[in-house]
Amino acid sequence: MNEKHIKHISKFLSLILRHAPETIGITLDENGWTDVDTLLAQMNLKGEAINREILNVVVDTNNKKRFAFNEDGSKIRASQGHSVDIDPGYVPQQPPELLYHGTALKHKDSILEKGILKQNRTHVHLSATTDTAHNVGSRHGKPYIFEVKAGEMHRNGYNFFISENGVWLTDEVPAEFLVK
Repeated sequence: MNEKHIKHISKFLSLILRHAPETIGITLDENGWTDVDTLLAQMNLKGEAINREILNVVVDTNNKKRFAFNEDGSKIRASQGHSVDIDPGYVPQQPPELLYHGTALKHKDSILEKGILKQNRTHVHLSATTDTAHNVGSRHGKPYIFEVKAGEMHRNGYNFFISENGVWLTDEVPAEFLVK
């Protein structure tokens, strides 16, 4: 199993578990989980050579921890980033005073005007560190990092959640809570 194959499987899993489970004929439950055996069978039917051992390696070695197994390992889901309608069952958390949002410089003015919107996802993604925000922003062009006054937002009634892989989530970030 080489690194290229692992990356390919990871990207395919992201598509299936975050955006388009119907691509391989599976369904996600209300919390985003699907049966591992069914997932593996359907992936193989669609020509993706995978078994439990490969799936375990993909989940365990993903540097962003994008996927999680349930307690007994019988189900799997994406940790966050869904565009399909699910309720991941996250419990509201008190965020740190500041969180960070990495984006491309070309989006800066629009965000300053409209705030950070979840677009076609279920939540806005925020980072606990500037390094992580920089890495996220770099994927979209020249990076730009916003400080988000998360503590102030929370005190003003906005809910925050944290995914299994440490990504902070909220429904929106109004422009008034952004620091350039």
